[in-house]
Amino acid sequence: MKALRVFTWFAISLLLIVMLVTASLLYYMANNLPDVSTLRSVQLQEPLRIYSADDKLIAEIGNKRRIPVSLAEIPQDLIHAILATEDHRFYQHSGVDIKGLARAVIGLITTGEKRQGGSTITMQVARNFFLSRKKTYLRKFNEILLAFKIEHELTKNEILSLYLNKIYLGQRAYGVGAAAKIYYGETVSQLDLAEMAMIAGLPQAPSAINPIYNPNAAKKRRSHVLTRMLRYGYINHAQYQKAMVAPIKTKFHRTKTAVYAPHVAEMVRRYITELFPKTAYTGGFKVYTTIDSSLQTAINQALENGLTAYDRRHGYRGPISWINLQQRSPTDLLKQFNHFPSIKNKPTAIVTTITDNSAEALLKDGQKITIPWQGLAWARRYINEKRRGPAPKQTVDILKPGDVILVQYQKDHWQLTQKPAIEGAAVSLNSNNGAVLALIGGLPFTQSNFNRAIQAERQPGSSFKPFVYSAALEKGYTAASIINDSPIVLPGNETYELWRPQNDNRRFRGATRLRTGLTHSMNLISIRLLQDIGIDYTHQYVQRFGFAAQSLPQNLSLALGTNTITPLQLAAAYSSFANSGYRVIPFYIDRIVNSNHKILFQAAPPTIPRYQQGDQPQAPRIISAQNAYIMTSIMQDVARLGTAKRTQELKRQDIAGKTGTTSEQQDGWFAGFTPDVVTTVWVGFDSPQPTGEYSSTLALPIWIDYMKTALNYYPERRWPRPDNLVTLRIDPNTGQLAHDWQKETIFETFRKKYAPKHYSNQANTHLPGDLAQDLF
Repeated sequence: MKALRVFTWFAISLLLIVMLVTASLLYYMANNLPDVSTLRSVQLQEPLRIYSADDKLIAEIGNKRRIPVSLAEIPQDLIHAILATEDHRFYQHSGVDIKGLARAVIGLITTGEKRQGGSTITMQVARNFFLSRKKTYLRKFNEILLAFKIEHELTKNEILSLYLNKIYLGQRAYGVGAAAKIYYGETVSQLDLAEMAMIAGLPQAPSAINPIYNPNAAKKRRSHVLTRMLRYGYINHAQYQKAMVAPIKTKFHRTKTAVYAPHVAEMVRRYITELFPKTAYTGGFKVYTTIDSSLQTAINQALENGLTAYDRRHGYRGPISWINLQQRSPTDLLKQFNHFPSIKNKPTAIVTTITDNSAEALLKDGQKITIPWQGLAWARRYINEKRRGPAPKQTVDILKPGDVILVQYQKDHWQLTQKPAIEGAAVSLNSNNGAVLALIGGLPFTQSNFNRAIQAERQPGSSFKPFVYSAALEKGYTAASIINDSPIVLPGNETYELWRPQNDNRRFRGATRLRTGLTHSMNLISIRLLQDIGIDYTHQYVQRFGFAAQSLPQNLSLALGTNTITPLQLAAAYSSFANSGYRVIPFYIDRIVNSNHKILFQAAPPTIPRYQQGDQPQAPRIISAQNAYIMTSIMQDVARLGTAKRTQELKRQDIAGKTGTTSEQQDGWFAGFTPDVVTTVWVGFDSPQPTGEYSSTLALPIWIDYMKTALNYYPERRWPRPDNLVTLRIDPNTGQLAHDWQKETIFETFRKKYAPKHYSNQANTHLPGDLAQDLF
């Protein structure tokens, strides 16, 4: 008996010790578990999304695709499918399903294997938010404790909402909202019962039973889900039967973007990764840009049209590659497409047969197409930038079976095409505050993300001349000042002993007014003008437009635009003419919003006075309104009478601008503007080489093509005429006041203090009473 009492006391003591240790361990673990109250304000990882100013998606960037949805937005059938499959007693238990857990323990004891099961939705929430996925007894124990804490802290609906938005469902889809988009291209509310059951079956093994890669396994899993829904009364037998025989319609749906602006998206991505280096792709940031979706589409198409047109004018460079068709089976032939990069709207094709006036070709998807003669006839052989071979007479002059080519469908037929060898960029700004309305940095982005709009520093050529002329106006020159357009010989450099600059047409006009000199882009006028006002002065003056001092040459070649600049910088500089003399800073991000809809950043760009709102800062004035007005009027003549007169097809009077072609025709520019929008276009080769064309056929047609759309949004209006200007009738040959009896006279606008005071010496000296005629 004594031994029994000792054993009893020993057993009781041991039990008490075990209970005390267990209680202490539980107390310690419970107090060292994560704070589940953080789930109330949890930040679900969402990708970076970039939008246009009119709220259209430009890009989605991030490894995890998640579209958060509220529980109210999720159909009841989808909730029931999840509950039937994952945790049908979810609304009855307190975080741990004792029956399910017991089955898992018995399975472990009897088989020695850790089987799936026993984890409630609440336990999965605990694991997904706080624990690792490593299968250990300690993790399971922590999972149970956390589940009890979560149930105490949150309501059942809050727990279920977290689960449905957090769970991984394959194909980078996190949450049911993303799964619906990725597998079906639909919102959760658009799913049918069979589709909901398919998604509900994925949490168990999202890779092994993925319906895209393993449809048979996915169908079996769907059947399991539907069977459980029927068992627990969530659906009736008719619904069950219909869903069971429904075909598998899943396919991978990429994020559908509404606006193609890859260079803008990359600009935003780089900025956001600098601002939020750790959470840029997971923080759910929404970046609203200044891009206008309609204008972006227009600028994309205009650049592609312009570069393609140039490329065709200079001939066909031949196929991408050649494949021996006799050595390839039909299946093997389709595999060859993987070796060739795809280009937007220009699919790769393999020529299979040809006739005298057509070609048959195979596309990557197995489709067979016919290219008629009207899609081939353009393809004269390229020789160099100024020469092409003879016009082809039959298909064999262009193609042969096995040629790997690019094609494009236009209007009602397929055409042979090619990736343009030449490149280009274009950018359009709101001239009143610097907002980037549209931007494209080259074609195609998939093969090079080099953004020529902001990274390519090229010589602007004659498009720089207006800044030299503006400097001269500030020195007292007028649009009627006379400069001698005659040969000039200047000291050379290490390459040339002497520099003999020429006008493009190799002709000389003699005494020429400044207005005429810029209208017809006369090089010698610009050089003599710069020579007179001084290089040092001009250096200082043009920097106010944003030109970097180190980019400006310290010689007279500056008059011809031998400095370097990007298209965006040139557009910003021209904005000062368009907006009557203010400097605006280009910006492309309007606001940044986090996943809780809180505005983290709101742009407040310096704006010209007449468009300021609230406490917006005012853009600084850098040139007088009078200077800007006169320069604009001269550049209106460029658009009406000079090197950009093709702009007249737009039938607008409020267009001004300047063309620019650099030495050996290596770069073609056009910078043009209205009172509201300024757009620059650059065309050239990445490795500088002659293009064989002037800017009037290179860049200007692209500008016109784009502005056909842009001008629809900006009604025609005149630039405001500032005070202290007078418009006088002058002699066009001397720039002096005209006599009443003179027939060949013109009107010119002057700043009052620089207006001519003498009559032309080609006439008598009769003085009329009032010379100034204000025309406005």
